[in-house]
Amino acid sequence: MHIRQAETLNARLSSFASPLSQKQVSFCDKMKANKTAQGLNKSILKSIRASTSALTFSAKYFLHLGHPVAIRKALERLVKRGDLRRIRRGFYYRPKSHPLLGQTAPDPMDLVRGIMKDSGAHWQVSGAYAANLLHLSDQVPAKIVILTDGVPRKIQLDKLTLDFRRAAPRHLLGAGKPAGLVIQAIRYLRPAGMTPAVIASLHRQLDRATKADLVSLLPMLPVWMQPIVQKIAAPL
Repeated sequence: MHIRQAETLNARLSSFASPLSQKQVSFCDKMKANKTAQGLNKSILKSIRASTSALTFSAKYFLHLGHPVAIRKALERLVKRGDLRRIRRGFYYRPKSHPLLGQTAPDPMDLVRGIMKDSGAHWQVSGAYAANLLHLSDQVPAKIVILTDGVPRKIQLDKLTLDFRRAAPRHLLGAGKPAGLVIQAIRYLRPAGMTPAVIASLHRQLDRATKADLVSLLPMLPVWMQPIVQKIAAPL
């Protein structure tokens, strides 16, 4: 009789202790998970600060720090906190601080390079922005058109639109090189905009390698563009 009473009492005590024990274990697990998450957040930010070249980052960049799912959740937390900004799925950048403007985006070309880095596609900035990069125009367009043989897409970043447009090979001559940028600037300015002063400016600023690339591409250029390029690439 006494044995049965003791067993009943132990069972009752266990029924009270078990939920408490489970709560303690659950609390410890949560604390451990939070500590791990905070550690991963710090590791990602430390990795970004240590980078001397990249300003934009894909989620793949951080896979050496942990499991892909954990990395994705950590990046989501950092975006929510404002430490990072999401450009598109799996792609992020860290805003810069400006004393007057607050947080600002990186240079558009850094974004384009980062986005296209692992795509394997050819690409070339075109239009007004190509002319701007060569100091032939003061216009800074709200939409930057990037010609590519890769996937077309549009990316909105504050007031700036990056418009990746699929283009035929003839529109990608010299893609990825300064010669390609020159060709796109000439195409944008047209013959009327290629004044003697503009031609002279390009002739002065282009190096020998770029001029040699332009000469090699000459037979493939539109007829109207060829005499302009010949003047730009002419020996000093």
